[in-house]
Amino acid sequence: MDDDITRRVDAWLQRCPDPANDPLPGMAEAELLRPLSDYLSIARMKAALVARTGLLGIAGIWGGRQLISRFFIDAFGNDVQRAAWRGRALSVAISEPTVGAHPKHLATRAEPDGSGFRINGEKAWVSNAPLAEAFILLAITSVDDARKRYTAFIVPRDAPGATLTEMAAYHALRPSRHCGLTLNGVWVPQGAILGEADSAYERMARPFRDVEDAVGMFALLGAFRFLLRRIGARSDAAALSAGGLTGLAAVFEDAADAVVQALDSGHTIGQSATLVGLRLLAAEWTTRARAHLTEFGSRDHAAIEQILADVDATLSIARGPRMARQQNLAREAGEVATRQRSG
Repeated sequence: MDDDITRRVDAWLQRCPDPANDPLPGMAEAELLRPLSDYLSIARMKAALVARTGLLGIAGIWGGRQLISRFFIDAFGNDVQRAAWRGRALSVAISEPTVGAHPKHLATRAEPDGSGFRINGEKAWVSNAPLAEAFILLAITSVDDARKRYTAFIVPRDAPGATLTEMAAYHALRPSRHCGLTLNGVWVPQGAILGEADSAYERMARPFRDVEDAVGMFALLGAFRFLLRRIGARSDAAALSAGGLTGLAAVFEDAADAVVQALDSGHTIGQSATLVGLRLLAAEWTTRARAHLTEFGSRDHAAIEQILADVDATLSIARGPRMARQQNLAREAGEVATRQRSG
């Protein structure tokens, strides 16, 4: 497995003249665009790509394509949709300007229109939108007792009324880019519905966030490996510090591996304490790495600063929901302790 990953990454880099700006050349020839059928394979390739290039955004471009195919198309698509879209460049559009991805505040709607639906709304922070051939977007299709119900639609990029919009410059995670998506009366047929109507937020949006988190830990692992090859260890004190970072990275890898294997086994990881712990360990690892670099120096200073900034950006994404999850862990532990005392 590791030899095959190395072979394909080598084959890609030999054909790609500028991964930092355009990573796609050579990927097809290196068999990197072939859809993978399990999350662990996707995760390990993400780690290898980042470790070799020092670019977390590469993991977003390559891994996003793979994850969307594995999670949305393989799991929810019908035979026609799988034949049309499996392995192609797709982006997910859920968040909206000023409200993020909160289901109470999303406003994009899909209204019945003849043999299909007419979609109006605006999406924000659509990852890898400039590369997408189509968008998987969530839109309100009904309201049940004041609760909005969402359906997922596959909308081709060239659908009339679908327009990409530039967003404020975001310099982290290059070469991945984010755009807005405006939907002005976009018509799609009934066959554009992905999965079961009126259930997309519960069945897709929430679980996909957890899948992204779990597999995304391997992009951070790749960053740690990239940094470990570049930090100084010329004295006993430096070696002691670097050895500690190496050990923590090994613990991080084992825990991340277990979470992703649980995904492949069909287990739900929605409130996984391990995911919370991994993010905290990643933040601690980064703090220790910065202290090491300050004291003992490094090689490739610019590349190191870039990847550390990308790690910071990655850890800051969806900070609010993740802090809420961390608080819920404490509350759940307290409830368990109360039941044990009373029982």
